[in-house]
Amino acid sequence: MVKLIGLRGLVRQWVDAIEVHDRKVAKLLCRMIPASCPFERDIKFFKRILFHIPPLCQLNPLYEQAIGLRLKALSYLADECGEDVALYC
Repeated sequence: MVKLIGLRGLVRQWVDAIEVHDRKVAKLLCRMIPASCPFERDIKFFKRILFHIPPLCQLNPLYEQAIGLRLKALSYLADECGEDVALYC
């Protein structure tokens, strides 16, 4: 049975298949993909929190693939290159 995969599925497979074998590319990926969602905010007024904006990154259909790619880059830098990855955490 042939399974039809949509464009989103193909992009997910393509991102999952990316291998990191270059130190410069790994460092670039670690700098470009944030460790946590950058959109989470507390809206304050006179030191009182009016409301909280939750992290919305999980709504991105490629969020898990981006985090996985960042993990691959961190693993490459730590395991293969022997670098301290605390800078990127």
